[in-house]
Amino acid sequence: MKVKSLLLPAVILMTLVSCNEDEGTVSNPQSSSIQLRTYSSTPNFLKTTPAFADVQVMPLLSSEDRLQDTPEFVYGSMADGAGLLYNPDQDNYTLINNIEADYSIARITLDKTFKPIAGEYILNEQATGSTAQCSGTLITPEEHGFGPLYLSGGEWGGASKGVFATEVTKHSSVRMFPEMLPAMGQWSTENAVPIGKDAYSNKTVVFIGDDHSNNDVPSGQLGMYVGERGDLYNGRLYGLKVSSPGIDFEMNMQEGQTYDAEFVQLDERNIDLLDAEAKQKGVMGFSRLEDIDWRRGSAAQQREIYLTVTGRDTPGLIGKGTRYGRVYKVELNENDPTGPAKITCILDGDNENGMAWGFHSPDNILVTENFAYIQEDPNGYFNDPARDHYARLYQYNLNTGELKVVLECDQLSAAAAGIGTENRIWEITGMIDISDVIGVDESFLILTQNHGWEPADGSAFSDPNAVNDVASSSKEGSMIYVISGLDR
Repeated sequence: MKVKSLLLPAVILMTLVSCNEDEGTVSNPQSSSIQLRTYSSTPNFLKTTPAFADVQVMPLLSSEDRLQDTPEFVYGSMADGAGLLYNPDQDNYTLINNIEADYSIARITLDKTFKPIAGEYILNEQATGSTAQCSGTLITPEEHGFGPLYLSGGEWGGASKGVFATEVTKHSSVRMFPEMLPAMGQWSTENAVPIGKDAYSNKTVVFIGDDHSNNDVPSGQLGMYVGERGDLYNGRLYGLKVSSPGIDFEMNMQEGQTYDAEFVQLDERNIDLLDAEAKQKGVMGFSRLEDIDWRRGSAAQQREIYLTVTGRDTPGLIGKGTRYGRVYKVELNENDPTGPAKITCILDGDNENGMAWGFHSPDNILVTENFAYIQEDPNGYFNDPARDHYARLYQYNLNTGELKVVLECDQLSAAAAGIGTENRIWEITGMIDISDVIGVDESFLILTQNHGWEPADGSAFSDPNAVNDVASSSKEGSMIYVISGLDR
């Protein structure tokens, strides 16, 4: 495969504003070394809207880059969930990153300036049983009270439809050996998301997103695991049930209206038996429950859970499951995560008179203290002008309810440059807030799955240390960007 060297192009370095204790963030004493800039040889194909003209978008790494310390490493197909750590002993950074279509997890090292310098695979296709690793969550002592540990979900393609737990220091030589968390059950697991440690004292609460794509009955359920603090093995499993009268399907819930909910205990763990038990007990089914995140801030805010439902446009789901996508807020009980709860559809892409009309398959979500950042994975519903656009990143203000478009994939320019095509629609995904980790406020990572972008020489953007047969892999490229100047 022909790849480009990872060059240092002449770009303007960003002015760095260090986080400080007054802002309630963790200050990184090494933040003065950070140089947020373009490190990738691949150009930027994310175009900001006029409202976010001051936001800087800088390509950090792409599949055609070659890293200086590991030149044979290939950044693979359909990069997705991610987590970032600062390593004080080495004065560098570790990025753990799911490579969805290569059924693997990569570990990328960035030096103290934030330049990617090395990459390796710490979980491969053999370990996952050819099961896609989609969204992911990094557990840390700062946010969760234990860790570090990386959770990912087995979603499609294989038989390991559960939650994977991967040590961030796992040696690459044992990348074929996984650890799974049977207590969290088997689902079409998009992700597993532990909420903040302040939400409940001495408890670890993990939400599991089920991307079940049934064509007739919305079947994506919201699972919840509850154990003692740091215990991912011996807790109990629950499912969300909407208990207000007359709510049989998600489309019975109207945008802006709050409904009663509860969590019912689930005893099965096998994917088919668990699905059947959940339906028998009235657990709400969503039309592809994709991503989950929790609000940062106070203990009460950490008990706010946000869900993206991607939607599915099939005749059997009309009136039952969302077509174009929804975002929900679940408010947990103050004293007991299994106690009475509330659920609200805050954004409805099927509401022609609503602010989210134009949603095209919201897929991933990042929630900060004040905003939810919603990322699209368009599913080809270009049937009206509202959805006739490439993948977008939205900013939803949790305090005012205002929804704005931050940026959109510029696939026309990309196709003209030989990076993919105009009609193979990209996905925006994997966005994380890295401000506290690098000590530079208003800093994020975001990824794109550049569908249709393959090496010009006919080879593949896949690493043989990740996939068994590179020749039959997805072959498509991925990119990571740094975003600077976006509100938190």
